[in-house]
Amino acid sequence: MSRRTYLIAALILFAIEVLIALFVRDNFIRPYIGDVLAVAFVYTALRAATPLQLIPALTATLAIAFTIEIAQALNFLDAIGLRNNTIARTVLGGVFDWSDLIAYGAGALVILLVERIWMRYKLAP
Repeated sequence: MSRRTYLIAALILFAIEVLIALFVRDNFIRPYIGDVLAVAFVYTALRAATPLQLIPALTATLAIAFTIEIAQALNFLDAIGLRNNTIARTVLGGVFDWSDLIAYGAGALVILLVERIWMRYKLAP
């Protein structure tokens, strides 16, 4: 896919994430699907903004996601005085949860699947 395609995908994913954050209050879509989509958003943004290919971009994406989750476990927002900042809490999250790590992994698998299907489709005559 071209960088432009990744940019469009990132913008669409961002819009979906904002809608979920603003309007969805449930126990599945917001916490799990939202995390899967967050990984997809970071990945597509990286692919749009950098020359990284699939595996390096996916590795960087997971490193970012896991680092944010570890920061939550270490109460990073408290340490930097931003616990009550809505934007910081929305972007960085506020509570560590092992299931988030699983959702990030699921997001990475979805990305791999979509990329493989896309490559096969683009290479087909």
